[in-house]
Amino acid sequence: MPQATATVADPADESSPGLPADARGAAAGSDFAPLLRVVRDQGLLERRTDRYVLGIAVNLAALGAVLTGFVLLGDTWWSLLLTLPLAVLWTRTAFVAHDAGHAQISGDRRTSRLIGLVHANLLLGMNEAWWNDKHVRHHANPNHIDKDPDVGVGALVWTQRQAAQREGFARWLTRNQARLFFPMLLLEGIALKIYGFQFLRRQPLRERAVSALLLTAHFALCATLLLSTLSPGKAVVFALVLHALFGLHLGMAFAPNHKGMEMPDPDGERWGHLQRQVLTSRNVRGAVLTDWFLGGLNYQIEHHLFPSMPRPNLRLAQPLVKAHCSGIGMPYAETGLIESYRQALSHMHEVGEPLRQCGPRGT
Repeated sequence: MPQATATVADPADESSPGLPADARGAAAGSDFAPLLRVVRDQGLLERRTDRYVLGIAVNLAALGAVLTGFVLLGDTWWSLLLTLPLAVLWTRTAFVAHDAGHAQISGDRRTSRLIGLVHANLLLGMNEAWWNDKHVRHHANPNHIDKDPDVGVGALVWTQRQAAQREGFARWLTRNQARLFFPMLLLEGIALKIYGFQFLRRQPLRERAVSALLLTAHFALCATLLLSTLSPGKAVVFALVLHALFGLHLGMAFAPNHKGMEMPDPDGERWGHLQRQVLTSRNVRGAVLTDWFLGGLNYQIEHHLFPSMPRPNLRLAQPLVKAHCSGIGMPYAETGLIESYRQALSHMHEVGEPLRQCGPRGT
């Protein structure tokens, strides 16, 4: 297992110790190599630290303004109106932690981890070590049923073979997973916190102590702020609504990326880096609003090809990647936001189809 604190390896960095041998080969000589040279020559792999500093400062200032308004409102149900902007800002905070894990903000590993710890553990109560460990494996083998944790068996399943093994309540859930997907995202904000605490026991002792301290500080600060401003009942409702909106927004940003795209055959031919990342990813068309809502991750193909590329540069790299794929005859998936959700939900619906045909007990 890769170190939980390791940043996601980028094939553009041929010296990366965590880079699989085939990805290093891709950088050396394959369909990916000409594209890498063009992207590198145009400076799109250079970090945009100034842009990130400004973005982080604006986000923290906005968080401070919303929390100030929360305190000034006092013990009132009107405070619930602030859960929406706070959930949006929490999602911006998660995007910063994500980018820090990819070394997009700084090339210094300690700096990247510090940014991740502050934004994920302290501000969100989400263990950045758990997220990075999971995300490293996802980027290395997206949509690979045996290697990508994002398509492993969980509350949802992604292949009919997985679905056939479901029993009891899990079987009912799989039969209805397409229509339950968005309601289930309302629980994702709480689930992220639970997963983070569960991961603590897998971390080295010193790293575990730092992570646990910051996670505990997050909960202590949130509880103090809520209970010193609202009555216990209002505080519980506020926290639940906030986490529901946060989970929904975050899930809506990540859902269009890979669901319903190609899934490599574990027993088939091993794909090269370009094929592995492009065929399993989907871009979402849109203008400034779409880029903002999805945190720039609507350029998912470019992000997977160049994980350490700063998010502001992804849209600049897109024409180069699109033209390169067209030139070598490789499909390049791009659709609108609503259509991306339709395709993802259609895939989930198809996975559960055999269970709906044979009934609730498999008869």
